[in-house]
Amino acid sequence: MAIILFLFALVFFLPLGYFYLGGRRRGKLALGLNVGGFVVVFLVAASLIFSGRVLGAEVAGGAGDVNVAAAFIAAALATGLGAVGTGIAVSSAAAAAIGAISENENNFGKAMIFVAMAEGIAIYGLLVSFMILGRV
Repeated sequence: MAIILFLFALVFFLPLGYFYLGGRRRGKLALGLNVGGFVVVFLVAASLIFSGRVLGAEVAGGAGDVNVAAAFIAAALATGLGAVGTGIAVSSAAAAAIGAISENENNFGKAMIFVAMAEGIAIYGLLVSFMILGRV
């Protein structure tokens, strides 16, 4: 754990310090250091995760734990992908709504209906995740 925290601090503060001490002209190299450091931290963390050594773990219960874990992953995916879909839908619907309102202010109610319909995607994702977690 200490190795990962040290690498994370190194990856965060080294490019940040290099960028601010060198001025704005060192931005590309600082970004490269940050991305390269992220890859290193990710590889170290992945090697520690899949090393087979588990600290503080008890004996697993069996297939029931896998089903619960799969349900939590499914609920997280339903909520997360619903939120991403909402962001994409709202970005285009809101831009079109602003354009319609700027041409004619009477279109405000109609335009907001389409933006609110796009927000429904996130609500459906939450409802599906609640239904999944209700069966666990």
